[in-house]
Amino acid sequence: MEAQTASTAKWTIDPSHSEMVFKVKHMMISTVTGRFEDFSGELEAEGEDFSHGRAKINIDVNSITTNNKDRDAHLKSDDFFNAESFPQITFVSRSFDGNKLVGDLTIRDVTKEVSLDVDYQGTAVDPYGQTKAGFEVRGEINRKDFNLKWNAVTEAGNIVVSDTVKLDLHVQFVKQ
Repeated sequence: MEAQTASTAKWTIDPSHSEMVFKVKHMMISTVTGRFEDFSGELEAEGEDFSHGRAKINIDVNSITTNNKDRDAHLKSDDFFNAESFPQITFVSRSFDGNKLVGDLTIRDVTKEVSLDVDYQGTAVDPYGQTKAGFEVRGEINRKDFNLKWNAVTEAGNIVVSDTVKLDLHVQFVKQ
């Protein structure tokens, strides 16, 4: 993050009012939903519209949960995230025009540019006097682009895990 100027506001993620959710097709007949429970991030922006804001998000891979301990352990293994060697997922923005967020997503040892759709939900002051801003962020990535390559084929020929992962992030920031 660059040095803060007088007109630049700094915001941090409020983890108790935010969620990092992903969805992936299982056997091409159902969808499995997972989330990361431990994450942090900051946003620097000039003005109230957040355009040209700069964001950085860190996600703890070991905080992954899909409501199945065996599946979570498999996701943390080298078949997928390899949490032991690559414990963090990071996102660093390059640009934000108010609707589209473009930045570098790093999973494992791979960094790729991704483009995400953003819906700004507004800014409000909570009962404790804190100014908060809400965003809904959606997008898709191909997991194989990030070396999350494990897969299997069922007897019927169905792929067990789709390549496409849908991201559905609900993020609330607190003005500092």
